[in-house]
Amino acid sequence: MIYDKNANEIIYTLNKNGYEAYYVGGCVRDALLGIKPCDFDITTSAKPEETSAIFRRAGYTVIETGIKHGTVSVIFDKKSYEVTTFRVDGKYSDSRHPESVEFVSSLKEDLARRDFTVNAMAYHPNTGIFDFFGGREDLKNKFIRCVGEPVKRFEEDALRILRALRFASRYDFTIEENTSNAIKQCKALLDNISAERIYSEFCGILINSSCAKFFRNYVDVFAVIIPEILPMVGFEQKSRWHIYDVFEHTMVALENTPDDLIVKLTVLFHDMGKPIVFTEDEQGFRHFKGHQKVSCEIAEKILRRLKADNKTRERVYTLVLHHDDRIPLDETAALRLIRRVGEDALRAIYVEKADNLGQNPVMVSKRYSELNELQKMVEKLIKNDEACIYLSDLAISGKDVIACGIKPGPRVGEILNILLEEVTEKRLPNEREALVDFIFRLF
Repeated sequence: MIYDKNANEIIYTLNKNGYEAYYVGGCVRDALLGIKPCDFDITTSAKPEETSAIFRRAGYTVIETGIKHGTVSVIFDKKSYEVTTFRVDGKYSDSRHPESVEFVSSLKEDLARRDFTVNAMAYHPNTGIFDFFGGREDLKNKFIRCVGEPVKRFEEDALRILRALRFASRYDFTIEENTSNAIKQCKALLDNISAERIYSEFCGILINSSCAKFFRNYVDVFAVIIPEILPMVGFEQKSRWHIYDVFEHTMVALENTPDDLIVKLTVLFHDMGKPIVFTEDEQGFRHFKGHQKVSCEIAEKILRRLKADNKTRERVYTLVLHHDDRIPLDETAALRLIRRVGEDALRAIYVEKADNLGQNPVMVSKRYSELNELQKMVEKLIKNDEACIYLSDLAISGKDVIACGIKPGPRVGEILNILLEEVTEKRLPNEREALVDFIFRLF
């Protein structure tokens, strides 16, 4: 079922030295789902120092990755394989890490400490699957279910709350009822988890096509980490352009995005400012002037709080700010879009298409057809090396501007940007002589 030459060698080497050893966890789960595993974790009855000694004697590099918790890494062909001793965990005082671990001799005891049944299976190439908790049946029925008592599992490690949602979203599984209830009961424990870990799991949930379903069903859980979601829920837009409240509009839009993190984040945040800026006219229609700016400020605040990297924050900020620009269907406007958002020009179109599909279809069907044509136009322009889109595409450089008598400094960049705009707007050809002449005439 599972085959990795190096992992097999580790298992058989441990067996030859008198110890049990098995593939365990995610690699077993994925293999049963027909997904090729990327990583191979191994569990063994050997103590960590015994594992280290065996493989060092055999000439392999061994790194004591987490020897306190029973884990060493064996390096085969420059690839790392984690080998962990059968163990049970001690008391969890921080809702994340056990204060101590106890090494045991029983595979079943080791599997019993794991989070979900689908992750609590082991496999040996000679003897097959070891499944003490119904993991195979839950895979068959598409269930995420805790091993043992769900509340206890989440109290031990609150990150498991988001892991359950990530696995369910990734595989489009259903979360078993008792596990689901425990997720909601224990949601406040997420306050104990670091922002970095939350962000990693949150992105893992968001990147999947079924994520909207889990936002709908667990909005109170997500609100623990992103409370800015709650004002959108049930907030009616009262507009002929919309048939959903702000939250449901966002969910429908999410259902119509590619599995691209930047696009997903942008769509999730793009209308968060609406409940803040809305006005209502005498006819009872609501208007949301300036919601783009407020939404991108909210997105920036959330992403900073979650410790997202700078580039992701900048890209999402720009796309949220411009999500309502409604680019005309012509080449100059398409070039202007590419110049404004750079590498994310296509993402800007994906965002608008998703936004469009979450609106009133009667009002926006024509625009959706235009967006399909605009997407083709942008794709063609990006592939066309002759298109002048970026400063580097100009027929002159900063050195040429300085040679025209402009002092080195910020002014050089300003002039290059002016030239790029003139070329993009087709007021100047992208030819060195014409660009130099323009500099001498104006500067």
